[in-house]
Amino acid sequence: MASVTLSSKFQLAIPKAVREELHLHAGQKFAVITTGDIISLVPIPELAEMRGIAKGADTSNYRDRTDRLDRAE
Repeated sequence: MASVTLSSKFQLAIPKAVREELHLHAGQKFAVITTGDIISLVPIPELAEMRGIAKGADTSNYRDRTDRLDRAE
């Protein structure tokens, strides 16, 4: 398990082994999620990386506007 130290500027350096394993790069954005005393850094994928993520999804059983109630009455 890798460990890091919080600097006086409140910065952390991600160890090289972790950066290489997860294919992280400089300038990449992360979501910071806290759960109790746990801090999770979750990489935010770029739009180009999301292309095709739903390929092959079955959309036949999703709601559309035709099944909504008419609230204007």
